[in-house]
Amino acid sequence: MNRPTPVLALGLCAVLSAGARQPEPPADVHDLVIRGGRVIDPESRLDGVRDVAVDGGRIAALSEGRLAAHQVIDARGLVVAPGFIDLHAHGQDAENYALRAADGVTSALELEVGTDDVDRFYAERDGKALVHFGASIGHIPVRMAVMGDPPAWLPSASSQAAIVAASDEQLGAITGAIRKGLDRGALAVGMGIQYTSAASRSEILEVFRTAAAAGAPVHVHLRYNGTREPLSSTTALQEVLADAALTGAPLHVVHLHSTSVGFTERHLRMIEEARARRIDVTTECYPYTAGMTDIASGVFDDGWRENLGIDYGDLLWAATGERLSAETFAARRQTGGNVAIFSIPEAAVRAALAHPLVMVASDAVMTKGKGHPRSAGTNARLLGVYVREQKALGLVDAIRKVTLLPAQRLEARAPAFRTKGRVRVGADADLTLFDPERVKDRATWGSPALPPEGIPYVLVGGVPVVAKGRIVPDTFPGTGLRAPVARSASRTGRGPGSAPRPDRTSPSRP
Repeated sequence: MNRPTPVLALGLCAVLSAGARQPEPPADVHDLVIRGGRVIDPESRLDGVRDVAVDGGRIAALSEGRLAAHQVIDARGLVVAPGFIDLHAHGQDAENYALRAADGVTSALELEVGTDDVDRFYAERDGKALVHFGASIGHIPVRMAVMGDPPAWLPSASSQAAIVAASDEQLGAITGAIRKGLDRGALAVGMGIQYTSAASRSEILEVFRTAAAAGAPVHVHLRYNGTREPLSSTTALQEVLADAALTGAPLHVVHLHSTSVGFTERHLRMIEEARARRIDVTTECYPYTAGMTDIASGVFDDGWRENLGIDYGDLLWAATGERLSAETFAARRQTGGNVAIFSIPEAAVRAALAHPLVMVASDAVMTKGKGHPRSAGTNARLLGVYVREQKALGLVDAIRKVTLLPAQRLEARAPAFRTKGRVRVGADADLTLFDPERVKDRATWGSPALPPEGIPYVLVGGVPVVAKGRIVPDTFPGTGLRAPVARSASRTGRGPGSAPRPDRTSPSRP
């Protein structure tokens, strides 16, 4: 593990003359002290100036007085927050980890699409990651494998996984592979029902039952989007709320506002009512009015314009920045690729961000500098635009949405999260330092990979991965965040009869 020291100030800075007798060091000299920052801990509601001492990758002390250390980061004028936990980060490679770290993320988790091979996912990133990582066992990639589709990130609208109902044997293979993935420590079950529209309601219910047996949350992209009845986003939300109620599986609805659009506020009320009846349901959003997905996927099946209340000109081709027409849409639909969808009302964004139950997650993926600005600017935009400028929510509440709430969503399944999302003695030293007066997203549709301003330091396990606003090179302190592994389980994590397949976690095309 590389601990880059040139970017840090020395904590013991007395200049000793040659040959002079060196004084005895203080009794408690810590590895690192973050000095004089405004410490915000969303669990205890601490909001005050403290020194934060770090030893062995953990927070060793919080003090109103001055602590001694071998290395010091001057945090005066900065907020010292828990490292941000992103529950919905598709890009699971070096390019995307660097973008997430620059935006304050210390744990980037692929919990919507997930993977069909849990062991391989973790092994491929072990010792090579800038930030912590983790994945769900994904219904999408598992279904694609069972149905015999070629490797791809998402199924196209004509893929077998999208258009073929599962036989009893295939359903057994799907749930068996999901069970094995959970045995191998997957953090959750990931589902994108809109991308596998042929999956019956009975199949989805069986997946929920499998998750419930392992105490795993189900992170779901709903079956329908938009406001056109009867197959609206309300119908889709009712489906998964019913499955959670029947099975007892914890439910997490991804990017609620981008599927609910104009129904966002009524769906927030539905989630409140479900929780009042002790259904374990949470949700998330991102601070943008546009989503993004593969144009070849089922999201753009017939009726998408009516469902979302938009037209071809509301689509932006990520690779070039061009707005689409009926003709270019038809052409791109055949080739596939990422397209931005400007369908989310600003009022829906604000309602979701302000709601105390809603977490913030990026839905990020960047490929060779092409993608959605949320990959580089989600958290900085939350803090700069919606906290400081618009005052849609308070600073402590915003921090809670990207730290404590995500940790609490996962800690019953994966105890490692009990020491994340907090700034307290004994917690992991995953920490994000930002300037509340300067933090700002800079990513645009023309330059979507521009890192934000005002986040000068990010520490992963006590190791700076961002220092003075720059990514620290050749530093890989990230570890795999995983649920307990059942050692007797098959190491393949795939359904019976499945051949080895490439990792489906990250998209293979821009």
